[in-house]
Amino acid sequence: MISNSLNIDLDLVRRLIASQFPSWSDLPITEVLPNGWDNRTFRLGDGMSIRLPSAERYAAQVDREHRWLPVLSDNLPLPIPTPLAIGKPDDSYPYKWSIYGWIDGDTAIPERIDNMPRFANALSEFLVALRRVDTLGAPGPGAGHRGGDLGIYNEQTRQAIEILGAESDLDRELLTDIWNTALASKWNKPPVWIHGDVSSGNILVKDGTISAVIDFGSTAVGDPACDLSIAWTMFDEESRDTFRSGVDLDEMTWARGKGWTLWKALIILSGISETNTVEGERSRQTLDRILNDHI
Repeated sequence: MISNSLNIDLDLVRRLIASQFPSWSDLPITEVLPNGWDNRTFRLGDGMSIRLPSAERYAAQVDREHRWLPVLSDNLPLPIPTPLAIGKPDDSYPYKWSIYGWIDGDTAIPERIDNMPRFANALSEFLVALRRVDTLGAPGPGAGHRGGDLGIYNEQTRQAIEILGAESDLDRELLTDIWNTALASKWNKPPVWIHGDVSSGNILVKDGTISAVIDFGSTAVGDPACDLSIAWTMFDEESRDTFRSGVDLDEMTWARGKGWTLWKALIILSGISETNTVEGERSRQTLDRILNDHI
């Protein structure tokens, strides 16, 4: 599902490649499915991928990734995308767009993972390595505010709690308690690198194990709490415990991570944020994990 009305299809991508990168115009182009929300992704030949921002608020991600992914890649234990070229806006498409090296692998859904605790540990090691990369000159939070102060979503979250509390059997007091706990602290250490959207769709697996991390459009330096959401969106209790131990972050950062996850699940379930049926079902599962983890 795409977040705006731009018609980003194969015909558009073929025209862009033909006009701006004619040496690649004979390569086959196929759409990558399932596709993303911030960007539409297409495969170019066997060795490249094309990503086009789906709305203006995501367009700044292009320069951010091309500037910083080469810096990060040398310090990380897993492959991340390699920027190859930047496409220019034209009459048919209004934003910069990107070409990257292709990384083989499948989206990290549980059915493709042989050992979830081992996966959780490997992901935690990746995030610890990311936090250790030098932040000199690095960018602060972007449009999605990942890495920033969670309090920016306070009004929206409380509105969602009221909506859901009135329409369902969800415990408004418990949801409010989780949210208040998340807001009770801030990251008081030097800012560190974050990925910004650590989710199953942005992690690849091969032969049952984690093989790469992709989509760094929200990468920034700041509070690493937002990178903990996968603990509730994907992991069971055992894997969550393994992940928590591995990321080695204090209790209040963990609480803020829960808050980031709660905010996203609530705005989807309450209808504040547009979404599809599948995301709604996943958000309810996420909310159940958060509530059970808090009791």
